[in-house]
Amino acid sequence: MAYSYKTAIGFGLVYIPVVLHNAIKNNDIGFNMLDKKTKSRIQYKKTCAECNNREVKNEDIVKGYQIEKGEYVIFTPDELEKLKTKQDKNVVIEKFVNLNEINPIYFDRTFYVAPEKKEGERAYFLLKTVLKDEHKVGIAKTMLGASECVVAVWVRGDDLLLSRLFFADEVQQNPASKIDVKVNEKEIVLAKNIIDAMSDKLDMSEYRDEYNLRLKQAIVTKQKGKTIKRVDAGKVVRITDLMEALKSSVEEIKSYSKQNKTDKKKSVKSTNHRVTKIGETKSKRRKAE
Repeated sequence: MAYSYKTAIGFGLVYIPVVLHNAIKNNDIGFNMLDKKTKSRIQYKKTCAECNNREVKNEDIVKGYQIEKGEYVIFTPDELEKLKTKQDKNVVIEKFVNLNEINPIYFDRTFYVAPEKKEGERAYFLLKTVLKDEHKVGIAKTMLGASECVVAVWVRGDDLLLSRLFFADEVQQNPASKIDVKVNEKEIVLAKNIIDAMSDKLDMSEYRDEYNLRLKQAIVTKQKGKTIKRVDAGKVVRITDLMEALKSSVEEIKSYSKQNKTDKKKSVKSTNHRVTKIGETKSKRRKAE
C-alpha cells in the first residue's frame, strides 16, 4: 500500500517516525468527457484571460490572493514553504482526551499509522498499547500537505489511526437545533418498539454500493450493444399521519419477523429431511453390505 505522508509522532520526549496510509480507497467509476459528435476527449487548458486566451504552462503559474478587483498579493511555492516550520510537519501530541469528547462530526479523513523504521517499532507499539489501555486519544496540530490541521491519534481494535479533524469554525450550526416540538407518550413507546425490533449488530460488509455495481453491469451491457433497462425501485408508501405511520411500522415489522421465523423453520425442516434421507441411505448401504 502506497503511503500518503511521512511524518513523526511525538509525545513527551518520545519521537516516532511514521508513515500515514489512506484508510479509504475511492471506488468511484470515472467518466471521460467526450464531444457528442466525434467522441473525442474534451481537454481543459489553462489560459490567460487578458492575453487572448494564451495557454499558460504550469511553471509560469503563481498563486495570488485578491485584495481588490485586479489587484493581487502574489506568493511563490518557495514563499509558502517558508511559512512552515519543521515542527509544523510533525505530529506533536499536546493533550490526551477521551474519545467520546470528540463529536463525530469533526472527523474528516483517516489514515493508518505505521512505523517508518525498524527502530521505531518499539515506541510505536508502546503508544498504541497505552492509548488502547487508557482509552485515550492524542490531539495535535500539524501540516498535512499544504494545509494546517488538528489531528486525533487513536486506536480502534488493533489499528493505530490518525484522523484529520475539522476546525471549530469550519463546522456549521445545525439549522434544526432550535426546533422545539412535543411528542406524546404513545408515540414515544411505539417509536422505541420499532427501534428495539430493528436493533442488531453492525456489519459493514452487508452494505455495498448498489449503484456502482449496476453501473459496472451497465458498462458490460452497453459493450454488448444492449439497451439499459430502468431499475424497478418498488412502491414507496408514505403515510403523513405520524401515529398511523408508527402503528403501520410496528405491524409491518411483526409481519416480517413472523415470515422470517416461518422461512427459518422451513429451512431447518428441509435440512433435517435431507439429513434423515442421508441417514436412511447410509443405513440401507450398511444392511446391504
